[in-house]
Amino acid sequence: MALKATIYKANVNVADMDRNVFLDSSLTLARHPSETEERLMLRLLAWLCHASERLQFTRGLSAEDEPEIWRMNDHNGIEEWIDLGLPEERRIKKACNRSACVYLYTYNARAAQIWWQQQQSKLSQQQNLTVRFLDDRQLSALTAFAARNMTLQATVQDGTIWLSDDKNHLEVRFTDWLINGKVP
Repeated sequence: MALKATIYKANVNVADMDRNVFLDSSLTLARHPSETEERLMLRLLAWLCHASERLQFTRGLSAEDEPEIWRMNDHNGIEEWIDLGLPEERRIKKACNRSACVYLYTYNARAAQIWWQQQQSKLSQQQNLTVRFLDDRQLSALTAFAARNMTLQATVQDGTIWLSDDKNHLEVRFTDWLINGKVP
């Protein structure tokens, strides 16, 4: 018998000063049986970084041809493709061909750095690709926010995310490995 997804609910308030986006949203996240709580929270953090009324979680791990999160336009074209982990180069190229902007959020320092050394020169050719890394310490601290029912406030300014709930406060800063096809 197959295991079912665990449902998480998040009420979020986002104040993104960098993009001038202010949003209150109620999100439902399905945690796949093989997904860790760290990965679930990174997925939520990625949503917060790109927050918009059109941004939506997809079937994620259950669908090979979809990212974790995407934003579609009025004509069902993909404006933003947001993925997590260390995908194969072929998947990234396909995403870059299908979407206006592709964001990849990597984690797990040891594996991610080896992957990046192998992929950097190939991925730098993708003009619409941004690769961001979250270190293990910040990812571990992010997991403290995980609960089946969450109420979170997120403020984004100058590339820094301040996240808080009624018990925790965290400042998160990604390391950009690639920004629109260019190594910073």
